[in-house]
Amino acid sequence: MVSISDLSIAIYADGADLDTIAARAKDPLIKGFTTNPTLMRKSGVQDYELFAKDALVLVGDRSISFEVFADDFPTMEKQARRIASWGKNVSVKIPITNTKGESATSLIGTLSAEGVSVNVTAIMTEAQVEAVAAALSADTSAIVSVFAGRIADTGRDPVPVMQRCKDILRGKPKAQLLWASPREVLNLFQADAVGCEIITMTDDLLKKLGGTGKDLDVFSLETVKMFFDDASSAGYDIAAD
Repeated sequence: MVSISDLSIAIYADGADLDTIAARAKDPLIKGFTTNPTLMRKSGVQDYELFAKDALVLVGDRSISFEVFADDFPTMEKQARRIASWGKNVSVKIPITNTKGESATSLIGTLSAEGVSVNVTAIMTEAQVEAVAAALSADTSAIVSVFAGRIADTGRDPVPVMQRCKDILRGKPKAQLLWASPREVLNLFQADAVGCEIITMTDDLLKKLGGTGKDLDVFSLETVKMFFDDASSAGYDIAAD
């Protein structure tokens, strides 16, 4: 089995807890960071910009993405420019549409043409990737985040979808394909095999990486012991007839 050290893909830690970000910033395996308003709200973030500035100090020169949260494109553009000003290692997350389903590709094209590194997020379809590819400047770095995990949640196999997305982006060499919302460690290896440049992983999933390549007989025995210990701790009993 391929080990994590053999992979070409970059792992980005996904979250909004500053203590966790600080801990992951010390891990050489982590090449970048992402967050979003939902994660920030769950972590109790009150001041968006203050959180971002604190996170920037923690991550050093590694890539980090912050998302706009306006729903109209003029305000979204103002927020994007403000976020981009926070650092050269900042990518601005732009959702592929607003809540009305209106495409953000015009804004994406404007920002990319001006040298703003965008991270286009919430993508689910190949058609959306095609539209983003057409909008992106070939001279500006960009991240194209396809939510493979959510695609899988619908019963569809995300691997062929991601393979086609990779093909679509070949004409934009500075655009990196990101496998978003992975559900299991296996997705890391699938994403690498497809040729994705980046995968995001939450802290819960990152903690599972220690089991990569684990002997399955050992894993089986550990599982049996877990069931036995939990039943014993709970004091379960089946009365004899």
